Amino acid sequence: MLLPAIFLLHAFITPVSAGDTASTETARIALSTTSIHELVMAQRTVRGIHLTCWGAGSEKSRRQLIKKISDSVVNTVVIALKETDGQVYIPGVEKAAKWGSHTPAITDPEAMLKDFKGAGLYTIARIVVFKDMALPKVRKDLAVRTPGGDLWRSRNGATWADPYNREVWEYNLDIAEQAAKLGFDEIQFDYLRYPSEGNTSLCRYSKPHDRHTATSNLKDFLDYARRRLAPYKVKISADVFGLTTTAKDDMGIGQDIITLASGADYVYPMMYPSHYAPGEYNLKNPGAHPYKVINHGLRDALGKLGPDYAKLRPYLQDFSLGWHYGPYELRAELLANRLNLMESWVLWNAANKYTWSALTPQSYRAFVDPSYK
Repeated sequence: MLLPAIFLLHAFITPVSAGDTASTETARIALSTTSIHELVMAQRTVRGIHLTCWGAGSEKSRRQLIKKISDSVVNTVVIALKETDGQVYIPGVEKAAKWGSHTPAITDPEAMLKDFKGAGLYTIARIVVFKDMALPKVRKDLAVRTPGGDLWRSRNGATWADPYNREVWEYNLDIAEQAAKLGFDEIQFDYLRYPSEGNTSLCRYSKPHDRHTATSNLKDFLDYARRRLAPYKVKISADVFGLTTTAKDDMGIGQDIITLASGADYVYPMMYPSHYAPGEYNLKNPGAHPYKVINHGLRDALGKLGPDYAKLRPYLQDFSLGWHYGPYELRAELLANRLNLMESWVLWNAANKYTWSALTPQSYRAFVDPSYK
């Protein structure tokens, strides 16, 4: 479906020199819009939901979810295999067993994948990389530490593994490799960043740390992950803060979206409106303006990324935090996403309780994509 002309003018118009004609400017707009849209359409379209390890691992819960998915436009599941607590939820990772970080939430991953793939779903394994409450307790030498050598902790007491330590890389890629062997279609790396919640001036790493080394190290991790996982022909992706689409720096956590997009097949900005600070995009309460937040963030992303914009798959909010989120709010996000040339998205709800009424084919056609079949 062609996008509304008013949107094209708003999003893509560029300054015109005195010698330019109106017809030249119109051609430039059309070419810009068409080329980006073609790149987006050349990618797999992902309409996904995130699932907890327990929700995906339980046969009963899984079958209930698949039934709901079958009546919706959802075609993808993102499944947590390692969380911020550091626990690894699938068997077969030797170091997780050795270090006591295995929790048997997904006891039969083969059966789980058979069910999801049998329902025609694209499967993504989400792995939290550097925020880790388990590994530092047994391997202090692999942790982010204080100048005195103690474990550095965030305000809520969370610990982090050292993003520069190659043994930390290998451990997380052991999990990724096991997921690839099981048959996941994509490996999604979350918390691919440095600590931010607390006195980060006290963080000490195994290598010199500044903005340049921070961003380049994360790109190096993705490059290494691609080489190690190459035999499995699996896609790799990275989750990033939603505001990285707009920020002019690495936000103090090493996440430069341009750099990460160059190293990944896909990038997932977590664009939850309720997570944006008051005043962002000149909105007193961003959570109350789902359309405006997604629209502004994606417009900025297009300006920053150019052709790599086609690699974006925004995480959208389907939970209430400071503002009630229901069908209206979810549709507003989905519409803003599509009017910014995006076809793919993933919804987040920590309890797996999604707004299914907004995800039926009928609703999606009526409010988001009239051409959906």
